[in-house]
Amino acid sequence: MDLRKLKTLIDLVSESNISELEITEADGKVRIVKSEPAAAVAPQQMYVPPPMVAAVPAAAAAQAAASAAVAAVPAADVGHTVKSPMVGTFYRSSSPGGKPFAEIGAPIKEGEPICIIEAMKIMNEIEADKSGIVTQILCENGQAVEFGQPLFVIE
Repeated sequence: MDLRKLKTLIDLVSESNISELEITEADGKVRIVKSEPAAAVAPQQMYVPPPMVAAVPAAAAAQAAASAAVAAVPAADVGHTVKSPMVGTFYRSSSPGGKPFAEIGAPIKEGEPICIIEAMKIMNEIEADKSGIVTQILCENGQAVEFGQPLFVIE
């Protein structure tokens, strides 16, 4: 089933009073079930101990915090960022131990597959939306990814 069609069906279910939708086509079967609102779940209280303060010089702590902040932000200004179109599990190749679709430094053409994201036991090939050279791979093989999460940087 086409990814755009699947997204449209999910939006339809989420915006309507329908609680469940099942569609069977020649190429597969899709079942979408709307979950209960979060307010219906009884809140549970958890004890969280207060953070412990370590004796670290202020200058070293500030430098470590600044370097951690720089490392946490990918260099999106350097090139085009390919983002995840869905929530799922990121795979660099079509099979375990197989050749990855994209490598750092490798040229990639628009429309070529660059990874696979598994969502609900369906393997979805993600295609490059721009031609160029892969400069960064921002996810590990087998890592869970969120919608809109950066996956690759292409220059």
